[in-house]
Amino acid sequence: MIQRILASLALAAVITAAAAQQYPARPIRFIVPYPPGGGTDTVARLLNPGLIEQLGEQVVIDNRGGANAIIGTDLAAKAAADGYTMLFCLQASMAVNPTLYQNLPYEPQRDFDPVIHLDTLAMMLAVNPSLPVKTIDDLIKLAKAGPGRLNYSSSGHGSAAHLATLLLMNMTGTKMVHVPFKGGGPALAAVIGGEVQFSIGTLVSEVPHVRAGRLRAVALATARRVPSIPDVPSIAETLPGFDASVWHGVVVPKGTPAAAVKRLNAAFNAVLKRPQVRAAMEKSGVQPVGGAPEEFAVLIKSETAKYEKLLKEMGMARSSKL
Repeated sequence: MIQRILASLALAAVITAAAAQQYPARPIRFIVPYPPGGGTDTVARLLNPGLIEQLGEQVVIDNRGGANAIIGTDLAAKAAADGYTMLFCLQASMAVNPTLYQNLPYEPQRDFDPVIHLDTLAMMLAVNPSLPVKTIDDLIKLAKAGPGRLNYSSSGHGSAAHLATLLLMNMTGTKMVHVPFKGGGPALAAVIGGEVQFSIGTLVSEVPHVRAGRLRAVALATARRVPSIPDVPSIAETLPGFDASVWHGVVVPKGTPAAAVKRLNAAFNAVLKRPQVRAAMEKSGVQPVGGAPEEFAVLIKSETAKYEKLLKEMGMARSSKL
């Protein structure tokens, strides 16, 4: 009897090991909780070809925008924990929403396992060229001259762009009107089309429009300048201490096999080390990071504490309903 049990356990171990070696054995869904065209989607698509090569299977990007990344994130949280669903995440979905929303349908640390911290990226304040603003001082003066007259777009309530502008208003004593959209792409289109006057967005999405003359770059929402656009000053040069950098990462549903998490982490790290990928990211103001899942877990925890403090100070904790 004991011999049979031991034989069964040994067989189960062999089967499990074989399954781990075969992973992935079918396409993987990569949920991006924003519409196509924004900075988040652009970074995901930049990494995707190399990821497919590393894994030897198709990785299908599934854009599920809306509700400040809640729709796509909740979809991923409820997916099977089998290694065939990944979520492209950022601080809005992992560190901000838990404090901002009263009835969030997911809880990051309960519902997800970290895979990797992909990058940090600079954001830039850009205006419609018709607005008589060339510097951050110009914008502040215009905002103070007409409180509530300037409109700005973002990819959603509580998004990085929204919080960056709230920080700007808080530090300058100004009041501007928030117009949220379902993603960075639509938010940027609103500035280009003149529906709103400005937005703080990622360089990867804004710089091409600046070079084409559809937007005017005003200042970087970072602590320092970015080498790829050295002539654009940082907001911190005018407002010391201002920094609204963004980060991206990847998580999977809680309970995903450790072997799958390890395989995905190794694949992403390999892609991030490719010179052509790093050059493309850095050109857009994106700094590749990489590392172990445990390191990303520490970041998520610390960022959650940071934004919880900020939102409570601003009177925005649990201020939003779905």
